Amino acid sequence: MDAQQKRNIVIVGGGIIGCTTAYYLTRHPKFNPALHTITLLEATSIASSASGKAGGLLALWAYPDCLVPLSYRLHRELAAEHNGAQRWGYRRLGCGSLAAVVRMSDLKTRPPKPPSPPAENGADGGLPIQSTIPDEKTKDWEKLPKQDSTATSLLQDSPLPPDLDWINGSLIQYYEEMGSPGATETAQVHPFYFTNAIADLAKEKGVDIRLRARVTRINDDKAAGVRSVAYENRDTGEIHNIDDVTDVVVAAGPWTGKLVPRTRVEGLRAHSVVFEADVSPYAVFTDIQLPTDYIPEHRVTQGQRRRHKGNVDPEIYARPFGEVYACGEPDKNIPLPATADEVSVDQSQCDDLIAYIGTISPTLAAAPIKARQACYLPQHIRFGEQRGPLIGPTSVPGLWVAAGHTCWGIQNGPGTGYLMAGMIFGDEADDEVGKLDPRKFKV
Repeated sequence: MDAQQKRNIVIVGGGIIGCTTAYYLTRHPKFNPALHTITLLEATSIASSASGKAGGLLALWAYPDCLVPLSYRLHRELAAEHNGAQRWGYRRLGCGSLAAVVRMSDLKTRPPKPPSPPAENGADGGLPIQSTIPDEKTKDWEKLPKQDSTATSLLQDSPLPPDLDWINGSLIQYYEEMGSPGATETAQVHPFYFTNAIADLAKEKGVDIRLRARVTRINDDKAAGVRSVAYENRDTGEIHNIDDVTDVVVAAGPWTGKLVPRTRVEGLRAHSVVFEADVSPYAVFTDIQLPTDYIPEHRVTQGQRRRHKGNVDPEIYARPFGEVYACGEPDKNIPLPATADEVSVDQSQCDDLIAYIGTISPTLAAAPIKARQACYLPQHIRFGEQRGPLIGPTSVPGLWVAAGHTCWGIQNGPGTGYLMAGMIFGDEADDEVGKLDPRKFKV
């Protein structure tokens, strides 16, 4: 479609992908507010799912290779243009992987953990529930899909940095810096603040953001293309239609597969916790060997047995604004709910994560807990395997998909939004990015 014709663009999803797409559409040279209407529909609130409950790590060793360098550069440019250091905590930081061995004698010397309130519906990221995993079952720890072979190849031996003083160095077997020693290839943002800031910047340029607007149907014809979008106002229960739509961008994270089933995008639940602690800026990937008879105190109190088989590997990210974020293993115990505010938080999984991290960090063992939360990572699954994200047009004219970014949605959000805006306004896509074309996967 000619960029100088009227366009009525609807973006489904108020996470980082939907918000950056809205932002870059309004910054595109062909954008004309007199001709182009952009409406963003979000079922809950901006950054209510993975975009607000992620770690915010940015890395040149992330994946896919065709998207990472562009998006990493755009993060830097956005921060420079919009005061990102103060507004959403953009900064460079150290990153490495460590192995630790914890003995029962090490655990006996830890200070007592101050009590903290349990997760609550809404404020802490979901509905608190009892453990969904049988307490008598031990299992191998399942890794989040964060590091691939490229990332692992960048690990190099180095001593534990002196300012990484919130980790108990006496327990560390080795520490490997990610990237060349002294040449950090890692940065970070606070994902909730970043996503909301980008949404605000898009709104300033005329994007109509409608919250608590759950899309129920995309009306399209494979030959004629998209026609309209129906959504429910969750406050009133009323169904509204946006007619004469020319483009629909489905950037609904794990809910993309509900709206466009042939994308095969599904959700993988991941729990995380946020500590109140002001520590040196490091992202740390851990491999913690625990005593075979170690049972976290919260499980002892409940008369439960241990779950782990001895090794766990939580990821820990020191963040701006006096926070430390940590995430644990994923699970598929509870199906994806209808909306982000209905996500269930398994309190025991969060408490496990807190306990495991406390074995190697006296600082975090004593820190108050700011949040226990869970979200669903959007995975693009083909033939039982995780594939890269889907970015681009589908076989239906005017229907676009930008989803399936797994752990790297924040890292690859700007690059995805930039490319989506360009494609919609007729720019030529790079051949490498063409690998992510949804039509290659019969979408």
